[in-house]
Formats: sequence, structure tokens, C-alpha cells
Amino acid sequence: MDSKNKQVHQDKPMGFSDATQFWNERFDKEEFIFGKEPNEYLVEQTKRYLKPGDRVLCIADGEGRNGVWLAKQGMRVVGFDASDIALAKANQFAQDNQVDVEYTFSDTDSYAWHRDNYDAVVGIFIQFADPAMRERIFQKTYETLKPGGIFILQGYTPKQLEYKTGGPSLIEHLYTEELIRELAKDFKILELCSYEKVLSEGARHEGMSALLGLVAQKPNL
Repeated sequence: MDSKNKQVHQDKPMGFSDATQFWNERFDKEEFIFGKEPNEYLVEQTKRYLKPGDRVLCIADGEGRNGVWLAKQGMRVVGFDASDIALAKANQFAQDNQVDVEYTFSDTDSYAWHRDNYDAVVGIFIQFADPAMRERIFQKTYETLKPGGIFILQGYTPKQLEYKTGGPSLIEHLYTEELIRELAKDFKILELCSYEKVLSEGARHEGMSALLGLVAQKPNL
């Protein structure tokens, strides 16, 4: 789903039906709003930490650019999103690329996070999550990973509010290293870095960006 330039302020958490309506309005166009190429940070870390045959969960995979790319690398990919319009595009994208991705129409709270089930979990610009949901996502990710499994996360830092080239407008939805380190306290952190780079990911992520990358591992029992 990515972070998608969310510009609304909310007095209460967004429910599943509200989220579906919100994201459907953004995805309901012929173009892929985040492009068709995979996220660069995901590509770099996949080459370092994942291998063909790994079972990978893509959180809020939107139009499928990341899940389809992972499937093309030989991964067994599962994904979900709260936008059925985005998933229709993702399924067609997978078919066009002659790969299978198992997509589910769901939000993060209603998704069936099976315990010790995945070799990797991927969260690319999932900054629709407020602080409480973000904490639940980290907890569920930890539970659903197999021992030794890898969590790859990319997001925007607060400096992104200056660039305004993508991402949420609310600072509480953005990432700092201190925040992510605390959320990932049960993991072994393999990489945690903040940096600036020009992104070109469709119309919604375009230009100089303030980014954070995390690679964390669930400890072996």
C-alpha cells in the first residue's frame, strides 16, 4: 500500500471499511501510482539476506510492485492490502509477469498472522499506521516470522515533511532510529540507517526523500 501521501487528520483510528474507501480512491486509476519497479532498498536487502524458495509476507503490498518482483526472484510470496482495487491491479500484474502471488483482501489488524510461518516479512512505506497500529505490526511480524527470519522495513523520517515528495503529513506516522530501535527490541538489528536519496517510484514517491531502512532478524530459539 505504501505511504501514499495521506493528507487527512483523523480523530479516531481508521476502520477496515474506511481504509478501503480511502485507498480505493487513490488506486482507482489506470497508472500504477508507485510505479511498477520494486523499492530499491528492498532489492538491495533481498540480495543480501533472502534466497529463492523463501516464504515472504508483504504487508500492504498495494499494486504489487514489490511482491511480484520477489516472486520473480523465486520467492514464495504472500501479501495483503486493504484496497481491493489495488489487489485487482496486483493480481493482473502478477499474471502479466507469469508469477503467482497469494493475495488477501485485508487490513493489518484482521489479517491472519500465523505463528512461525515466514522466512521474511516486508514492510515498504507502510506509514498509514498510527503509533498504536505500528506497535501491533511489529509484534505480529515478530510472531509470524520463523526463528532466524528477516524483517525488511523502509519508511520516511520526519525530515520528509520538508521535502514533501511522498509520505504522510503527520509526524507521528514517521520513523526515527530511536523509535524503530525500541519497536524492534525483541529482534536482532542487522541494519538501521537514516539517509537521503532521490526516489522515482511513480507519481507518489518522486524526488529527494528522507528515508530510514531497517533489517532485523528474529533470534533463533
